[in-house]
Parts: sequence; C-alpha cells; structure tokens
Amino acid sequence: MKKLGFLFLLILGIFSTSCIPHKDTLYFVNKANALDSLQTIKEMQKPYRVQINDILTIRVKALDQDNVRILNPIDSPNLNMTSGEKSYYDGFTVDAHGNIRMPTLGYINVLGYTTEEVEKLLEEKLLEEQFKETANIFVTVKLAGMRFTVMGEVGSPGTKTLFQEQVNVFEAIANSGEIPVTGNKKEVLIIRQYPQGQKIHHIDLNDVAVMQSPYYYIQPNDIIYVPPLKQKSLGTGETLMQNVATVATLLSLVTTSILLINRL
Repeated sequence: MKKLGFLFLLILGIFSTSCIPHKDTLYFVNKANALDSLQTIKEMQKPYRVQINDILTIRVKALDQDNVRILNPIDSPNLNMTSGEKSYYDGFTVDAHGNIRMPTLGYINVLGYTTEEVEKLLEEKLLEEQFKETANIFVTVKLAGMRFTVMGEVGSPGTKTLFQEQVNVFEAIANSGEIPVTGNKKEVLIIRQYPQGQKIHHIDLNDVAVMQSPYYYIQPNDIIYVPPLKQKSLGTGETLMQNVATVATLLSLVTTSILLINRL
C-alpha cells in the first residue's frame, strides 16, 4: 500500500505541474508597469499599402454619371451572389506586376500605394486624359473586404472576410470562434505577405502591450496561427480537478493490474 501511495503522489505531482496556469488563459495582462483604468494605450497602425493579389473596389462619380458608367461595375442579376463573390467579379485584382486593368484607362500600377493615393492617381489620370475640371470627377477606392485565414487552436478555423476598413487580431480571432484553453496565446504567429515574399511575425496576446505592436492590425491575406500548449500534446487535463480525475483513473487501473498479477 505504501508503494501505491507513493505512486499516487508521484503521478499527482506530475499532473499538477502540467495544469494550464490561469494567467496563461487571459488576454491583456499588464506585464510592465501598473496601469490604472484611465491610462490610454496608444494603438499603432501604419497606412496599408496595396499588395499583389489584393482586390480593389473602385467607384467613379461625375456630374453626368452616364459619362463614367463604363468605369463602374454593372449590378449583377444573380441575387444569390455573396458580397465576397460580388467583390471578386466586380473588383480590380492587382496582378503579379502590381497593375490593375481598368476600362479606357488600361493598365495602372498601384503596387505600394495607399487607397487614398490610388484615388488621387486615378482622378489625375481621368482629368488628364478624358475629362475637364468641370466634370467634378470623384473617385473612391477601397479594399474589397479584409480577407484572412486563422489556423490552429481556434473554435472555427478557416478563411474569413470582414467588410471594414481595419481589423485587429482580437477581432479576427473572435470571428474564428475564440482561442480555447489549450491554445497558446503567447506564441501566436502572423504570416504576412510582402512584395519580396512572406514573413513570420510573433505576437503575445497575453500581454496588453500587443496593442502597440505593428502586427496588432491584420492586413489582407494574413495567416494567423495559434499553436497548442504542450499540455494538449501530453494529453493532460486543462485544470487541476481534471488531472486529479485522470490520476484516480490511472491509479485504479494500476491497482487492478497489480491485484491481477498477484493472483497469477
């Protein structure tokens, strides 16, 4: 019985150290200085610059709208088409050379431009080649939704599209079913596309300082990966009570095995 008691304590010790600490399950932990509830944390975001494979939604308006009709998409008769599908067919995709192709204007390079800079570029080009100042040309350019992919330890992995100007990493994860207790919030990866290729960035969602990270706001075509905690790969419980239950089950099996061996 002493051996069984020692075995129980040994297994319990191993499993208790494999519990997931409460602090690792939290968001916005202040790991630096104490903050009061009124202190402002500045979020950092640089203007997004157009990349290859982005889809731009472009609308052109004028005093006489018939004159710019060819530059605007025609409403699709397919009422079953989703917003994402409509943007795909009606939008202007940035090709491998950084160009979009527009009616009457031809190929225009927009790689590395902000949407505001593309608006100005198109307005200048239209006034230079086709219209006079009196036409009151007005161009709006937007990204055709924020498309991103979330993988790993989330409730609903997959590719999502949100139709808003900016999306932070918490919003992206919240729209993917949240991170379960077994997800490692401290080692989240952001795989981001750049003109020269893809780069992997690490962020800590457990730390409130993540809002000051240049990767806090996601960009189109980002891939977000949430790795599992080691406790999941070990197959241990998420809480101490679950581990105690597991230890009790193991001890019961060990005791039964010993009794069977002694009888033989």
